[in-house]
Amino acid sequence: MTQEPPILTINKPHYTIKLHPTLLEVDLKKGIKKELEDAVESTGLIRETAGFLFQTIVPLDIQLKDIETAKTDKKGQVKITIPNRRDITIPLEPEESQKLLDKMSELIPKEKEKAARQLLESQKARKALDLRLAQTRAASEAAERIR
Repeated sequence: MTQEPPILTINKPHYTIKLHPTLLEVDLKKGIKKELEDAVESTGLIRETAGFLFQTIVPLDIQLKDIETAKTDKKGQVKITIPNRRDITIPLEPEESQKLLDKMSELIPKEKEKAARQLLESQKARKALDLRLAQTRAASEAAERIR
């Protein structure tokens, strides 16, 4: 779950779609699947480790940076492709689908760029740390040789 307010909300009889700046949230409204969804989403560890198993039963929150493609199918429903996960189809009216896809097409590239930037920064920090460790080891070895 995210603390960011939704940019777009679509209410349907059995579920609610909430598009946040970084996340697409599909919430069920009632039934046993809703109870299972609540249990899975209440613990981040369960969501991360068993998310793949539960995604066939319960729609989980989707980070926008993880979405490979989002498009409409022949019926006008939204079909979302995520690597290493089962594709998700969200049954919406064609107008709702288009509205959701328009907003997602604005947000997804921004999130992917942000994720790439964070990865690059992390890699740079790792290299700097590795260099510093190597220098510390070399200095320590030099000090041992002097003794």
